[in-house]
Amino acid sequence: MNVEEPADACVRISMWAGPRNISTAMMRAFENRSDTEVLDEPFYAHWLAASHAQHPYRAETLAAYPARFDDVVAWLGEPSRPPAKIRFFKHIAFHIEDDAPIDFLLRQRSFALIRRPEDMVASYARKFDDLSPIIRSYGVARRVHDFLSDHGHAFPAVSSEDVLADPDGVMSSLCAALDIPFDAAMLSWPAGPRDSDGPWAPHWYDAVNASTGFDAPAGDGAPPELTPREQAAADACREDYEFLWARRISAA
Repeated sequence: MNVEEPADACVRISMWAGPRNISTAMMRAFENRSDTEVLDEPFYAHWLAASHAQHPYRAETLAAYPARFDDVVAWLGEPSRPPAKIRFFKHIAFHIEDDAPIDFLLRQRSFALIRRPEDMVASYARKFDDLSPIIRSYGVARRVHDFLSDHGHAFPAVSSEDVLADPDGVMSSLCAALDIPFDAAMLSWPAGPRDSDGPWAPHWYDAVNASTGFDAPAGDGAPPELTPREQAAADACREDYEFLWARRISAA
């Protein structure tokens, strides 16, 4: 990959996902590597401060994480803790503004994690009325793609459906695309919470804490039934989702 690596030679990987994806399971997979440390949603406090959103564990997140954008970027650039050779950042894409400077990504390797918008919307609507974060997440991911492409950098995409259907094959392909060695330890992990989990984890991470790997997708794969408002939100993601879907990597 054509990446301007930082002076400390630590590989930094940013994953850009929307809410209600398998982003935390992906974080578990990377953290289970012996050479990797992870950072859970580093821009969350920045978004909470800017939006004034009243999310669970808001105060705890603002107390634990930097709220200024530049301070978050500096945090991402900190050296890894030995023996980690990789720092993995799980980003929820709507946590940054549409016009936020993203030149820091030129010193990282990035990829998108995508999921069928109907499924994301159906899941998110059970928690929140405002569905714009899903739409914005796809918009930010598309902007990251366009920015990196303009600078000659790759931005591979993987779909959660593909990962769940063939974890070994797709994770192997993802590692190859990121130019890091595949580690079979990424396919399973011990159940339970992690010290690296964000302060909001007690509210959101019950399912992933019970997991020990990438679970097979449930149901028959049919799209969920949505209200007209929910369908409109899914439709608003369509162009960016299909753009990234057409560029997704498949199993090795």
